[in-house]
Amino acid sequence: MPKGVGKVIAQNKKANHDYFIEETYETGIVLQGTEIKSLRNGRANLKDSYARVHNGEMFLYNLHISPYEQGNRYNHDPLRTRKLLLHKKEINKLIGLTKEEGYALVPIKIYLKNGYAKLLLGLGKGKKKYDKREDLKKKEAKRDIERAFRERQKM
Repeated sequence: MPKGVGKVIAQNKKANHDYFIEETYETGIVLQGTEIKSLRNGRANLKDSYARVHNGEMFLYNLHISPYEQGNRYNHDPLRTRKLLLHKKEINKLIGLTKEEGYALVPIKIYLKNGYAKLLLGLGKGKKKYDKREDLKKKEAKRDIERAFRERQKM
């Protein structure tokens, strides 16, 4: 199955707005029992999350997974730091790439693939304000063209 394909649980829509995504990596996530149950219910938020390398291992910060309703005392901390599963070669490559100024590791989406929770991690270069405005103008122009085309088809 190709990278990024599966049942999408959560997406970071601001990632493409705030960053130019240059490369993507499919990673596994180390989760506790009630976390995967909560993910299967679609209870995750990627909004302010980010990834970092610490002691040669990749970690994900600020990923909010809501506590499982039937989890009682076995529930987890919603914002705990979670380890990401990548090959050592990929981690070393990402260490070098993120040391360059303006680059960040941005989670793009969480999805289920063959029963496992996967995270699509993007290497992004931050956009400037004028880049964001240019993207919005292109998006609006495309929407206007499609609207005009649909109206013309009705006639």
